Amino acid sequence: MNKKLFVGSLPWSVSDESLKSAFAPFGGVVSAKVVKDRVSGRSRGFGFVEMETEADAQNALQGLNESELNGRKITVSEAKPKD
Repeated sequence: MNKKLFVGSLPWSVSDESLKSAFAPFGGVVSAKVVKDRVSGRSRGFGFVEMETEADAQNALQGLNESELNGRKITVSEAKPKD
């Protein structure tokens, strides 16, 4: 079953593709999406990555939480379900 992760404190320069590339070494990436502002189209500084398995998600969480991406320390956590 796929597992969704929240990624915070993203640098403005990170794209969907570069986010996917950062997570790929930790397992299968189903999707990677940087959330953008509807009006300006700029990154809002966070995104979501969906990993293929729970184990892949845990590997990514342990390997990338508090790590640097493009010169900025990012946070990775389990995504909370929408209410």
